[in-house]
Amino acid sequence: MNKLRNWIIAGLVALAAACSQSDKPTSTAASQDSEKAGQHLRASYSPLHFKPAIETARDDQCLACHKEVLEDKPRTSSPAGVKTADSLAWYQRTSTYSGEQDTFHRRHLVTPLAKQLMDLKCNTCHQGHDPREEAQGASATSTAQSDTGFTLRKQVNPETTCLKCHGQMPAKEIMGLPAAWHEAKDMFENDCLSCHAAIRTTRHKVNYLKAEAIEAAALAGKEARKGGDVCFGCHGGRPWYRIAYPYARNPWPDMPAETPDWAQGRAKQSEARFLKTEQKP
Repeated sequence: MNKLRNWIIAGLVALAAACSQSDKPTSTAASQDSEKAGQHLRASYSPLHFKPAIETARDDQCLACHKEVLEDKPRTSSPAGVKTADSLAWYQRTSTYSGEQDTFHRRHLVTPLAKQLMDLKCNTCHQGHDPREEAQGASATSTAQSDTGFTLRKQVNPETTCLKCHGQMPAKEIMGLPAAWHEAKDMFENDCLSCHAAIRTTRHKVNYLKAEAIEAAALAGKEARKGGDVCFGCHGGRPWYRIAYPYARNPWPDMPAETPDWAQGRAKQSEARFLKTEQKP
């Protein structure tokens, strides 16, 4: 009887010791999970995600946490089996794009065309958002509904960023062309500069574009009748929206004093945050 009791006591002691040992990793794991959650919360509410810090944030600061936006690549084939190499994406349909299909952020930051003609930064488009709630007026501390710089459920405002380069070209409505550009371009030898050598000659003077490179590319394609593709690529050739962007009427030499009806109310200078240093007052 004593032997049985001793065996039972020994078994209970061993079981207690095993439970005690198993508790330690669990406790450590819980502590690590808690610490990771705390790190994520602190990162979400980093000052870099809000104004004014986001206005001067550098790309390397953003990519320290968001590097996947430049590392991700498109699928080699769709779930239905269509190979990427055998199809054209919508942005590949103008002659200015070369190379394979690529991801959204890579097309705007690191592809050959992006490096040649653009100088986009993370905060060109991203101006901060509330990580707790992406709806205006949802609480006393959230973005006010009257704030037009904020768009429901989006981390950028398409109306003030994407639309600049992905709106429709108002060929008939504003420019007075006989047809849409893809139909009328041969009449102008696919050369926008044939008219714009004298009209709106102050253009692309913003810090997210390389003005000189854009002009040079348009001139270089003139002989092969592809110069217009450089312009049309961003001015209607890759549209996401049915409307055109109301570009500011930055004054150009010999600009007519009278403002056309369609341009009434347009800004007379590009947005302050997009002006180059030498342009700012």
